[in-house]
Amino acid sequence: MKQIEQYVDGLFAELPDSDMKQELRDEIVENLNEKVADLMAAGKAEEDAVNKAIVEFGDIADIREELLAQQPEKDKTGLALGFSLWGSALIIALVVFINLYYSPNIIWCVYPIFAVLWWPLAMFYRWLSKRKK
Repeated sequence: MKQIEQYVDGLFAELPDSDMKQELRDEIVENLNEKVADLMAAGKAEEDAVNKAIVEFGDIADIREELLAQQPEKDKTGLALGFSLWGSALIIALVVFINLYYSPNIIWCVYPIFAVLWWPLAMFYRWLSKRKK
């Protein structure tokens, strides 16, 4: 019945596509169609049976939360690598500025620069290992 399928499609519209979503959707449509058939066998009109089945079904909030919890987390290593590159560039620029402004005769900024460069290097190797998987 089109009205039931449209109702169930509306319930599942905001969820990302997956095999489990499709299986649950098909099962719910089948159960609601059986409920409508039972109500019609009991003497209800088709439209009344469809409306009653939909009202008695209720909401799928628990199913929605379960499906969203099972979705794999997006890989954010590229974002972390970009953040580390920009962050370390800003820190290095600050350290070089402070070194050249306050003590231009002594070049001490290479030591903190060396320490700060480990951050994007570590993020690069993390990104590289995730990319290979």
